[in-house]
Amino acid sequence: MAVARTRCVALVGVTGRMVEVEADVGPGVAGTHFIGLLDTAISEARGRVRSAMINSHFAWPDTRVTVSLFPASLPKRGSIFDLAIAVAMLGAAGAVPAHRIADPLFLGELGLDGRVRPIRGVLPAVLAAAEAGAGTVVVPARNAAEAALVPGIAVVPVATLSELVRWLRSGDAGRRPAATGQAAPSTGGADAEPAATGTEASGTEGGPDMRDVAGQPLARKALEVCAAGGHNLWMLGPPGTGKTMLAERLPTLLPSLGLDEALEVSAIHSVAGTLPAGHPLLARPPFMAPHHSATVAAVVGGGSGGTVRPGAVSLAHRGVLFMDEAPEFATSVLDSLRQPLESGVVTIARASATITFPARFMLILASNPCPCGRPGTSSEPCRCTPTARRRYLARLSGPLLDRVDVKVRVGRATRAELLADRNFTEPTEAVAQRVLLARERAAKRLAGTPWRANAEVPSAVLHNEFRLSGRALAPLHRGLDLGTLSARGLDRVLRLSWTLADLAAKEIPGEPETTGALAMWLGVD
Repeated sequence: MAVARTRCVALVGVTGRMVEVEADVGPGVAGTHFIGLLDTAISEARGRVRSAMINSHFAWPDTRVTVSLFPASLPKRGSIFDLAIAVAMLGAAGAVPAHRIADPLFLGELGLDGRVRPIRGVLPAVLAAAEAGAGTVVVPARNAAEAALVPGIAVVPVATLSELVRWLRSGDAGRRPAATGQAAPSTGGADAEPAATGTEASGTEGGPDMRDVAGQPLARKALEVCAAGGHNLWMLGPPGTGKTMLAERLPTLLPSLGLDEALEVSAIHSVAGTLPAGHPLLARPPFMAPHHSATVAAVVGGGSGGTVRPGAVSLAHRGVLFMDEAPEFATSVLDSLRQPLESGVVTIARASATITFPARFMLILASNPCPCGRPGTSSEPCRCTPTARRRYLARLSGPLLDRVDVKVRVGRATRAELLADRNFTEPTEAVAQRVLLARERAAKRLAGTPWRANAEVPSAVLHNEFRLSGRALAPLHRGLDLGTLSARGLDRVLRLSWTLADLAAKEIPGEPETTGALAMWLGVD
Protein backbone atom coordinates (compact mmCIF):
# COMPACT_ATOMS: atom_id res chain seq x y z
CA MET A 1 0.00 0.00 0.00
CA ALA A 2 1.27 3.48 -0.92
CA VAL A 3 -0.15 6.83 0.13
CA ALA A 4 0.91 10.21 -1.25
CA ARG A 5 -0.23 13.67 -0.18
CA THR A 6 -0.23 17.10 -1.77
CA ARG A 7 -2.20 20.31 -1.41
CA CYS A 8 -4.70 22.45 -3.30
CA VAL A 9 -7.13 25.28 -2.52
CA ALA A 10 -10.93 25.30 -2.37
CA LEU A 11 -12.56 28.65 -3.15
CA VAL A 12 -15.53 29.80 -1.08
CA GLY A 13 -16.54 33.05 -2.74
CA VAL A 14 -13.26 34.97 -2.95
CA THR A 15 -11.76 33.24 0.07
CA GLY A 16 -9.39 30.30 -0.32
CA ARG A 17 -9.34 27.32 2.04
CA MET A 18 -6.43 24.88 2.11
CA VAL A 19 -7.28 21.31 1.04
CA GLU A 20 -5.09 18.25 1.47
CA VAL A 21 -5.34 15.79 -1.42
CA GLU A 22 -4.47 12.17 -0.53
CA ALA A 23 -4.20 9.26 -2.93
CA ASP A 24 -4.02 5.62 -1.83
CA VAL A 25 -3.00 2.97 -4.39
CA GLY A 26 -3.37 -0.50 -2.91
CA PRO A 27 -4.71 -4.00 -3.37
CA GLY A 28 -8.37 -4.62 -3.98
CA VAL A 29 -10.96 -4.57 -6.72
CA ALA A 30 -9.76 -2.26 -9.48
CA GLY A 31 -11.52 1.08 -9.43
CA THR A 32 -11.13 4.74 -8.55
CA HIS A 33 -13.06 6.23 -5.66
CA PHE A 34 -13.28 9.94 -4.75
CA ILE A 35 -14.38 11.04 -1.27
CA GLY A 36 -14.67 14.41 0.45
CA LEU A 37 -17.98 16.26 -0.27
CA LEU A 38 -17.34 16.79 -3.98
CA ASP A 39 -19.45 18.36 -6.69
CA THR A 40 -20.03 17.02 -10.18
CA ALA A 41 -16.99 18.74 -11.70
CA ILE A 42 -14.64 16.99 -9.28
CA SER A 43 -16.40 13.65 -9.67
CA GLU A 44 -15.83 13.96 -13.41
CA ALA A 45 -12.12 14.55 -12.76
CA ARG A 46 -11.73 10.77 -12.75
CA GLY A 47 -12.14 10.68 -16.52
CA ARG A 48 -10.04 13.78 -17.20
CA VAL A 49 -7.16 12.64 -15.00
CA ARG A 50 -7.17 9.11 -16.43
CA SER A 51 -7.06 10.30 -20.05
CA ALA A 52 -4.44 12.96 -19.25
CA MET A 53 -2.15 10.40 -17.58
CA ILE A 54 -2.51 7.79 -20.33
CA ASN A 55 -2.03 10.33 -23.15
CA SER A 56 1.04 11.66 -21.31
CA HIS A 57 2.44 8.09 -21.35
CA PHE A 58 2.03 7.36 -17.65
CA ALA A 59 0.52 4.07 -16.51
CA TRP A 60 -2.91 4.16 -14.94
CA PRO A 61 -2.90 2.07 -11.73
CA ASP A 62 -4.73 -1.20 -12.44
CA THR A 63 -5.75 -1.59 -8.82
CA ARG A 64 -7.91 0.06 -6.19
CA VAL A 65 -7.33 3.83 -6.02
CA THR A 66 -8.87 6.05 -3.34
CA VAL A 67 -8.58 9.83 -3.53
CA SER A 68 -9.56 11.84 -0.45
CA LEU A 69 -9.92 15.63 -0.21
CA PHE A 70 -9.59 16.87 3.37
CA PRO A 71 -11.35 18.46 5.22
CA ALA A 72 -14.23 16.25 4.18
CA SER A 73 -16.83 18.68 5.57
CA LEU A 74 -15.74 21.53 3.26
CA PRO A 75 -17.66 21.69 -0.03
CA LYS A 76 -15.28 21.47 -2.99
CA ARG A 77 -16.22 22.70 -6.42
CA GLY A 78 -14.74 23.14 -9.86
CA SER A 79 -11.90 21.67 -11.87
CA ILE A 80 -9.13 23.41 -9.90
CA PHE A 81 -8.30 20.09 -8.19
CA ASP A 82 -7.44 18.12 -11.38
CA LEU A 83 -3.70 18.73 -11.26
CA ALA A 84 -3.41 17.99 -7.53
CA ILE A 85 -5.36 14.73 -7.93
CA ALA A 86 -3.16 13.60 -10.82
CA VAL A 87 0.05 14.45 -8.94
CA ALA A 88 -1.13 12.67 -5.78
CA MET A 89 -1.98 9.54 -7.80
CA LEU A 90 1.40 9.63 -9.55
CA GLY A 91 3.11 9.99 -6.19
CA ALA A 92 1.16 7.06 -4.69
CA ALA A 93 1.99 4.93 -7.75
CA GLY A 94 5.70 5.77 -7.44
CA ALA A 95 5.88 7.68 -10.74
CA VAL A 96 7.16 10.80 -8.93
CA PRO A 97 8.89 11.14 -5.54
CA ALA A 98 6.22 11.51 -2.86
CA HIS A 99 8.34 13.92 -0.81
CA ARG A 100 8.59 16.32 -3.77
CA ILE A 101 4.82 16.84 -3.94
CA ALA A 102 4.09 17.22 -0.23
CA ASP A 103 4.87 20.94 0.17
CA PRO A 104 3.93 22.68 -3.13
CA LEU A 105 0.34 23.48 -4.06
CA PHE A 106 -0.97 22.33 -7.42
CA LEU A 107 -3.74 24.30 -9.17
CA GLY A 108 -5.09 23.60 -12.64
CA GLU A 109 -7.51 21.78 -14.89
CA LEU A 110 -6.32 18.91 -17.07
CA GLY A 111 -7.21 18.41 -20.70
CA LEU A 112 -7.64 14.89 -22.05
CA ASP A 113 -4.33 15.19 -23.89
CA GLY A 114 -2.41 16.17 -20.76
CA ARG A 115 -2.43 19.92 -21.24
CA VAL A 116 -2.79 22.04 -18.10
CA ARG A 117 -5.60 24.48 -18.79
CA PRO A 118 -6.17 27.88 -17.13
CA ILE A 119 -8.74 28.20 -14.37
CA ARG A 120 -10.69 30.91 -12.61
CA GLY A 121 -9.76 32.14 -9.16
CA VAL A 122 -5.99 31.62 -9.30
CA LEU A 123 -5.23 34.94 -7.57
CA PRO A 124 -7.37 34.33 -4.43
CA ALA A 125 -6.14 30.73 -4.34
CA VAL A 126 -2.47 31.81 -4.35
CA LEU A 127 -3.23 34.51 -1.77
CA ALA A 128 -4.66 31.80 0.50
CA ALA A 129 -1.59 29.66 -0.13
CA ALA A 130 0.72 32.52 0.85
CA GLU A 131 -1.26 33.17 4.04
CA ALA A 132 -0.95 29.48 4.91
CA GLY A 133 2.83 29.68 4.62
CA ALA A 134 3.26 27.81 1.34
CA GLY A 135 6.53 28.46 -0.47
CA THR A 136 5.75 27.13 -3.97
CA VAL A 137 2.62 26.94 -6.09
CA VAL A 138 2.27 25.21 -9.47
CA VAL A 139 -0.20 26.86 -11.81
CA PRO A 140 -1.19 26.69 -15.49
CA ALA A 141 1.22 28.67 -17.66
CA ARG A 142 -1.54 31.04 -18.79
CA ASN A 143 -2.33 31.87 -15.14
CA ALA A 144 1.32 32.46 -14.18
CA ALA A 145 1.25 36.26 -14.52
CA GLU A 146 -1.80 36.40 -12.28
CA ALA A 147 -0.26 34.11 -9.65
CA ALA A 148 3.02 36.07 -9.70
CA LEU A 149 1.21 39.14 -8.30
CA VAL A 150 1.30 37.57 -4.83
CA PRO A 151 4.52 38.47 -3.00
CA GLY A 152 6.66 35.97 -1.17
CA ILE A 153 5.72 32.80 -3.04
CA ALA A 154 7.48 30.97 -5.88
CA VAL A 155 5.31 30.39 -8.95
CA VAL A 156 5.96 27.38 -11.19
CA PRO A 157 4.14 27.65 -14.55
CA VAL A 158 3.42 24.41 -16.38
CA ALA A 159 1.82 23.80 -19.76
CA THR A 160 1.53 19.97 -19.71
CA LEU A 161 1.45 17.16 -17.20
CA SER A 162 4.60 15.68 -18.77
CA GLU A 163 6.52 18.92 -18.10
CA LEU A 164 5.48 18.86 -14.48
CA VAL A 165 6.49 15.23 -13.99
CA ARG A 166 9.92 15.87 -15.50
CA TRP A 167 10.44 18.74 -13.07
CA LEU A 168 9.30 16.66 -10.09
CA ARG A 169 11.59 13.80 -11.09
CA SER A 170 14.63 16.03 -11.64
CA GLY A 171 15.10 16.64 -7.92
CA ASP A 172 16.29 20.19 -8.60
CA ALA A 173 13.98 22.51 -6.67
CA GLY A 174 15.47 25.57 -8.35
CA ARG A 175 14.84 24.34 -11.87
CA ARG A 176 11.59 25.47 -13.45
CA PRO A 177 9.69 23.68 -16.23
CA ALA A 178 10.08 25.34 -19.63
CA ALA A 179 6.41 26.30 -19.89
CA THR A 180 5.22 27.27 -23.36
CA GLY A 181 2.41 29.53 -22.17
CA GLN A 182 2.62 33.08 -20.86
CA ALA A 183 5.70 33.33 -18.69
CA ALA A 184 5.92 35.07 -15.34
CA PRO A 185 8.58 35.72 -12.74
CA SER A 186 9.12 32.87 -10.30
CA THR A 187 8.29 35.13 -7.38
CA GLY A 188 5.57 37.75 -7.23
CA GLY A 189 5.32 41.12 -5.64
CA ALA A 190 8.58 42.79 -6.59
CA ASP A 191 7.53 43.16 -10.20
CA ALA A 192 3.94 44.14 -9.49
CA GLU A 193 2.64 46.99 -11.60
CA PRO A 194 3.72 50.29 -10.07
CA ALA A 195 0.42 51.92 -11.07
CA ALA A 196 -1.22 50.25 -8.09
CA THR A 197 0.31 52.56 -5.51
CA GLY A 198 -2.74 54.72 -4.88
CA THR A 199 -0.59 57.86 -4.66
CA GLU A 200 -1.24 59.29 -8.07
CA ALA A 201 -4.19 60.74 -9.94
CA SER A 202 -5.67 58.90 -12.84
CA GLY A 203 -4.25 59.03 -16.32
CA THR A 204 -6.62 59.93 -19.12
CA GLU A 205 -4.49 59.50 -22.19
CA GLY A 206 -6.79 58.22 -24.91
CA GLY A 207 -9.72 57.92 -22.51
CA PRO A 208 -12.82 59.99 -21.74
CA ASP A 209 -12.09 63.56 -20.67
CA MET A 210 -14.12 65.93 -18.50
CA ARG A 211 -13.42 68.67 -21.05
CA ASP A 212 -15.87 66.92 -23.39
CA VAL A 213 -18.85 67.69 -21.11
CA ALA A 214 -20.11 71.21 -21.72
CA GLY A 215 -23.24 72.97 -20.52
CA GLN A 216 -23.54 71.08 -17.20
CA PRO A 217 -21.45 72.97 -14.61
CA LEU A 218 -23.56 71.77 -11.66
CA ALA A 219 -23.31 68.15 -12.74
CA ARG A 220 -19.55 68.44 -13.22
CA LYS A 221 -19.19 69.88 -9.72
CA ALA A 222 -21.38 67.09 -8.32
CA LEU A 223 -19.17 64.53 -10.03
CA GLU A 224 -16.05 66.05 -8.48
CA VAL A 225 -17.60 66.02 -5.01
CA CYS A 226 -18.68 62.39 -5.37
CA ALA A 227 -15.21 61.37 -6.53
CA ALA A 228 -13.56 63.19 -3.63
CA GLY A 229 -15.66 61.54 -0.94
CA GLY A 230 -16.87 58.29 -2.47
CA HIS A 231 -20.50 59.43 -2.52
CA ASN A 232 -23.48 58.13 -4.50
CA LEU A 233 -25.10 60.27 -7.22
CA TRP A 234 -28.49 60.54 -8.91
CA MET A 235 -28.81 62.52 -12.15
CA LEU A 236 -32.28 63.39 -13.42
CA GLY A 237 -32.79 64.89 -16.84
CA PRO A 238 -34.00 64.33 -20.43
CA PRO A 239 -32.01 62.32 -22.97
CA GLY A 240 -28.99 63.95 -24.57
CA THR A 241 -27.97 66.06 -21.59
CA GLY A 242 -24.73 64.18 -20.86
CA LYS A 243 -25.71 61.88 -17.97
CA THR A 244 -23.93 58.85 -19.44
CA MET A 245 -20.90 60.94 -20.45
CA LEU A 246 -20.57 62.19 -16.88
CA ALA A 247 -20.90 58.73 -15.36
CA GLU A 248 -18.29 57.26 -17.69
CA ARG A 249 -15.81 59.95 -16.62
CA LEU A 250 -16.20 59.40 -12.90
CA PRO A 251 -13.65 56.50 -12.72
CA THR A 252 -11.05 58.72 -14.40
CA LEU A 253 -11.30 61.17 -11.49
CA LEU A 254 -10.59 58.53 -8.86
CA PRO A 255 -7.03 57.84 -7.65
CA SER A 256 -5.39 54.57 -8.61
CA LEU A 257 -5.97 51.64 -6.30
CA GLY A 258 -3.42 50.81 -3.64
CA LEU A 259 -1.68 47.45 -3.99
CA ASP A 260 -3.89 45.77 -1.36
CA GLU A 261 -7.02 47.21 -2.99
CA ALA A 262 -5.83 46.18 -6.46
CA LEU A 263 -5.26 42.60 -5.30
CA GLU A 264 -8.68 42.57 -3.63
CA VAL A 265 -10.44 43.83 -6.77
CA SER A 266 -8.42 41.55 -9.07
CA ALA A 267 -9.30 38.54 -6.91
CA ILE A 268 -13.02 39.20 -7.42
CA HIS A 269 -12.60 39.50 -11.18
CA SER A 270 -10.41 36.38 -11.17
CA VAL A 271 -13.22 34.36 -9.59
CA ALA A 272 -15.68 35.81 -12.11
CA GLY A 273 -13.32 35.10 -15.02
CA THR A 274 -13.33 38.73 -16.19
CA LEU A 275 -9.66 39.65 -15.80
CA PRO A 276 -8.40 41.22 -19.05
CA ALA A 277 -5.85 39.13 -20.93
CA GLY A 278 -2.31 40.27 -20.26
CA HIS A 279 -3.33 42.60 -17.40
CA PRO A 280 -4.01 40.46 -14.32
CA LEU A 281 -3.68 43.36 -11.87
CA LEU A 282 -6.54 45.88 -12.00
CA ALA A 283 -4.82 49.06 -10.84
CA ARG A 284 -7.71 51.39 -11.79
CA PRO A 285 -11.15 51.52 -10.13
CA PRO A 286 -13.56 49.30 -12.08
CA PHE A 287 -16.65 50.60 -13.88
CA MET A 288 -19.72 48.40 -14.26
CA ALA A 289 -22.83 49.38 -16.23
CA PRO A 290 -25.37 46.51 -16.30
CA HIS A 291 -28.24 46.63 -18.78
CA HIS A 292 -31.65 47.46 -17.36
CA SER A 293 -32.83 43.94 -18.17
CA ALA A 294 -30.32 42.46 -15.65
CA THR A 295 -31.71 40.13 -12.99
CA VAL A 296 -31.14 40.24 -9.25
CA ALA A 297 -28.60 37.42 -9.56
CA ALA A 298 -26.69 39.31 -12.26
CA VAL A 299 -26.54 42.48 -10.18
CA VAL A 300 -25.91 41.21 -6.63
CA GLY A 301 -24.51 37.78 -7.49
CA GLY A 302 -25.93 34.30 -7.35
CA GLY A 303 -26.16 30.96 -9.03
CA SER A 304 -27.17 27.45 -8.15
CA GLY A 305 -25.23 24.80 -6.30
CA GLY A 306 -21.51 25.28 -6.68
CA THR A 307 -21.68 27.97 -9.38
CA VAL A 308 -22.25 31.05 -7.20
CA ARG A 309 -20.57 34.00 -8.92
CA PRO A 310 -20.10 37.64 -7.92
CA GLY A 311 -22.54 40.10 -9.45
CA ALA A 312 -22.13 43.60 -10.81
CA VAL A 313 -22.05 45.17 -7.33
CA SER A 314 -19.01 43.04 -6.40
CA LEU A 315 -17.32 43.52 -9.77
CA ALA A 316 -17.69 47.27 -9.11
CA HIS A 317 -15.97 46.92 -5.70
CA ARG A 318 -13.73 49.96 -5.05
CA GLY A 319 -15.14 51.45 -8.24
CA VAL A 320 -18.36 52.67 -9.84
CA LEU A 321 -21.69 50.95 -10.52
CA PHE A 322 -23.65 52.92 -13.14
CA MET A 323 -27.33 52.19 -13.65
CA ASP A 324 -28.53 54.05 -16.72
CA GLU A 325 -32.28 54.41 -17.19
CA ALA A 326 -32.59 53.39 -13.54
CA PRO A 327 -36.43 53.31 -13.40
CA GLU A 328 -36.38 50.68 -16.18
CA PHE A 329 -34.69 48.20 -13.83
CA ALA A 330 -36.95 45.77 -12.00
CA THR A 331 -38.01 47.03 -8.59
CA SER A 332 -36.53 43.94 -6.95
CA VAL A 333 -33.15 44.72 -8.55
CA LEU A 334 -33.15 48.32 -7.33
CA ASP A 335 -34.20 47.37 -3.81
CA SER A 336 -31.51 44.69 -3.67
CA LEU A 337 -28.91 47.50 -3.76
CA ARG A 338 -30.00 48.88 -0.40
CA GLN A 339 -28.22 46.33 1.78
CA PRO A 340 -24.80 46.43 0.05
CA LEU A 341 -24.91 50.24 -0.02
CA GLU A 342 -25.06 50.18 3.77
CA SER A 343 -22.84 47.22 4.65
CA GLY A 344 -20.36 47.08 1.75
CA VAL A 345 -20.79 43.32 1.35
CA VAL A 346 -23.22 40.91 -0.33
CA THR A 347 -24.14 37.65 1.38
CA ILE A 348 -25.62 34.89 -0.78
CA ALA A 349 -27.20 32.03 1.16
CA ARG A 350 -27.56 28.61 -0.39
CA ALA A 351 -28.42 25.23 1.13
CA SER A 352 -24.80 24.05 0.84
CA ALA A 353 -23.00 27.25 1.87
CA THR A 354 -23.25 30.95 2.66
CA ILE A 355 -20.91 33.05 0.54
CA THR A 356 -19.94 36.67 1.11
CA PHE A 357 -18.55 38.95 -1.59
CA PRO A 358 -17.17 42.48 -1.05
CA ALA A 359 -19.34 45.23 -2.53
CA ARG A 360 -18.05 48.68 -1.53
CA PHE A 361 -18.93 50.74 -4.61
CA MET A 362 -20.11 54.17 -5.69
CA LEU A 363 -23.63 54.07 -7.13
CA ILE A 364 -24.53 56.37 -10.03
CA LEU A 365 -28.19 56.48 -11.06
CA ALA A 366 -29.37 58.21 -14.22
CA SER A 367 -33.00 58.57 -15.19
CA ASN A 368 -35.32 60.50 -17.47
CA PRO A 369 -38.06 62.58 -15.82
CA CYS A 370 -40.81 60.59 -17.56
CA PRO A 371 -41.36 57.42 -19.62
CA CYS A 372 -41.46 59.16 -23.00
CA GLY A 373 -38.12 60.91 -22.49
CA ARG A 374 -39.14 63.97 -24.50
CA PRO A 375 -37.54 67.27 -23.41
CA GLY A 376 -40.87 69.01 -22.84
CA THR A 377 -40.20 71.90 -25.23
CA SER A 378 -42.71 73.50 -27.56
CA SER A 379 -41.30 71.53 -30.49
CA GLU A 380 -41.18 68.23 -28.56
CA PRO A 381 -43.79 68.38 -25.81
CA CYS A 382 -43.97 65.68 -23.18
CA ARG A 383 -47.11 63.55 -23.60
CA CYS A 384 -46.97 61.86 -20.20
CA THR A 385 -49.63 62.61 -17.61
CA PRO A 386 -48.60 63.76 -14.13
CA THR A 387 -49.70 60.38 -12.82
CA ALA A 388 -47.48 58.57 -15.33
CA ARG A 389 -44.49 60.72 -14.36
CA ARG A 390 -45.01 60.06 -10.65
CA ARG A 391 -45.46 56.35 -11.23
CA TYR A 392 -42.31 56.23 -13.35
CA LEU A 393 -40.05 57.95 -10.81
CA ALA A 394 -41.70 56.07 -7.94
CA ARG A 395 -39.83 52.97 -9.14
CA LEU A 396 -36.85 54.55 -7.40
CA SER A 397 -38.00 53.92 -3.86
CA GLY A 398 -37.59 56.39 -1.04
CA PRO A 399 -35.25 54.10 0.97
CA LEU A 400 -32.97 53.77 -2.07
CA LEU A 401 -32.84 57.51 -2.79
CA ASP A 402 -32.28 58.12 0.92
CA ARG A 403 -28.95 56.34 0.44
CA VAL A 404 -27.93 58.63 -2.44
CA ASP A 405 -25.81 61.54 -1.20
CA VAL A 406 -25.97 63.89 -4.19
CA LYS A 407 -29.00 64.54 -6.40
CA VAL A 408 -28.71 66.86 -9.38
CA ARG A 409 -30.97 67.90 -12.23
CA VAL A 410 -29.45 68.18 -15.68
CA GLY A 411 -31.24 70.10 -18.40
CA ARG A 412 -30.70 70.72 -22.08
CA ALA A 413 -28.30 73.62 -22.62
CA THR A 414 -28.85 76.27 -25.27
CA ARG A 415 -26.24 77.02 -27.91
CA ALA A 416 -25.20 80.18 -26.05
CA GLU A 417 -24.79 78.22 -22.80
CA LEU A 418 -22.70 75.56 -24.52
CA LEU A 419 -20.40 78.15 -26.11
CA ALA A 420 -20.03 80.09 -22.87
CA ASP A 421 -19.38 76.99 -20.77
CA ARG A 422 -16.58 75.85 -23.08
CA ASN A 423 -14.40 78.53 -21.48
CA PHE A 424 -14.87 76.99 -18.02
CA THR A 425 -14.55 73.26 -18.73
CA GLU A 426 -11.45 71.65 -17.25
CA PRO A 427 -9.50 68.57 -18.34
CA THR A 428 -9.75 65.44 -16.27
CA GLU A 429 -6.16 65.85 -15.02
CA ALA A 430 -7.00 69.13 -13.28
CA VAL A 431 -10.16 67.82 -11.61
CA ALA A 432 -8.49 64.54 -10.65
CA GLN A 433 -5.67 66.44 -8.96
CA ARG A 434 -8.16 68.31 -6.74
CA VAL A 435 -9.88 65.01 -5.96
CA LEU A 436 -6.54 63.45 -5.04
CA LEU A 437 -5.69 66.32 -2.67
CA ALA A 438 -9.10 66.06 -1.01
CA ARG A 439 -8.67 62.30 -0.61
CA GLU A 440 -5.25 62.82 0.95
CA ARG A 441 -6.73 65.24 3.50
CA ALA A 442 -9.44 62.71 4.34
CA ALA A 443 -6.87 59.89 4.57
CA LYS A 444 -4.79 61.93 7.00
CA ARG A 445 -7.84 62.57 9.17
CA LEU A 446 -8.90 58.89 9.01
CA ALA A 447 -5.41 57.49 9.58
CA GLY A 448 -5.46 54.51 11.92
CA THR A 449 -9.08 53.63 11.06
CA PRO A 450 -10.46 51.06 8.58
CA TRP A 451 -12.14 53.80 6.50
CA ARG A 452 -10.65 55.23 3.32
CA ALA A 453 -13.18 57.90 2.31
CA ASN A 454 -15.71 60.19 3.96
CA ALA A 455 -18.64 58.14 2.67
CA GLU A 456 -17.45 55.15 4.75
CA VAL A 457 -17.34 56.89 8.15
CA PRO A 458 -19.99 55.38 10.47
CA SER A 459 -22.69 57.41 12.17
CA ALA A 460 -21.31 57.10 15.70
CA VAL A 461 -17.98 58.60 14.67
CA LEU A 462 -19.68 61.46 12.81
CA HIS A 463 -21.61 62.47 15.93
CA ASN A 464 -18.74 62.04 18.39
CA GLU A 465 -15.15 62.32 17.15
CA PHE A 466 -16.15 64.45 14.13
CA ARG A 467 -18.96 66.43 15.74
CA LEU A 468 -19.51 69.88 14.20
CA SER A 469 -20.30 73.15 15.92
CA GLY A 470 -23.86 74.18 16.71
CA ARG A 471 -23.74 76.94 14.12
CA ALA A 472 -22.64 74.52 11.39
CA LEU A 473 -25.39 72.07 12.36
CA ALA A 474 -28.15 74.71 12.43
CA PRO A 475 -29.28 74.18 8.77
CA LEU A 476 -29.46 70.42 9.37
CA HIS A 477 -31.48 70.84 12.58
CA ARG A 478 -33.99 72.96 10.65
CA GLY A 479 -34.26 70.20 8.04
CA LEU A 480 -34.95 67.64 10.75
CA ASP A 481 -37.60 69.88 12.32
CA LEU A 482 -39.31 70.46 8.95
CA GLY A 483 -39.22 66.76 8.05
CA THR A 484 -37.20 67.31 4.88
CA LEU A 485 -34.23 65.41 6.34
CA SER A 486 -34.25 61.90 7.75
CA ALA A 487 -31.84 60.51 10.35
CA ARG A 488 -30.03 58.57 7.63
CA GLY A 489 -30.07 61.66 5.45
CA LEU A 490 -28.48 63.64 8.28
CA ASP A 491 -25.51 61.28 8.32
CA ARG A 492 -25.24 61.47 4.54
CA VAL A 493 -25.21 65.26 4.63
CA LEU A 494 -22.57 65.29 7.37
CA ARG A 495 -20.29 63.04 5.32
CA LEU A 496 -20.88 65.25 2.30
CA SER A 497 -20.01 68.39 4.27
CA TRP A 498 -16.63 66.88 5.24
CA THR A 499 -15.93 66.25 1.56
CA LEU A 500 -16.78 69.86 0.69
CA ALA A 501 -14.43 70.99 3.44
CA ASP A 502 -11.65 68.75 2.08
CA LEU A 503 -12.09 70.23 -1.40
CA ALA A 504 -11.97 73.73 0.09
CA ALA A 505 -8.85 72.83 2.13
CA LYS A 506 -10.66 73.52 5.42
CA GLU A 507 -9.87 71.69 8.65
CA ILE A 508 -13.54 71.34 9.64
CA PRO A 509 -16.85 72.04 7.87
CA GLY A 510 -18.65 75.25 8.67
CA GLU A 511 -22.14 76.51 7.93
CA PRO A 512 -21.38 77.07 4.18
CA GLU A 513 -20.35 73.43 3.80
CA THR A 514 -23.33 71.99 5.67
CA THR A 515 -25.72 74.26 3.75
CA GLY A 516 -24.14 73.25 0.44
CA ALA A 517 -24.21 69.58 1.40
CA LEU A 518 -27.89 69.81 2.37
CA ALA A 519 -28.70 71.45 -0.97
CA MET A 520 -26.89 68.66 -2.83
CA TRP A 521 -28.69 65.97 -0.84
CA LEU A 522 -32.10 67.56 -1.45
CA GLY A 523 -31.35 68.14 -5.14
CA VAL A 524 -31.79 71.91 -5.08
CA ASP A 525 -30.48 73.69 -8.19
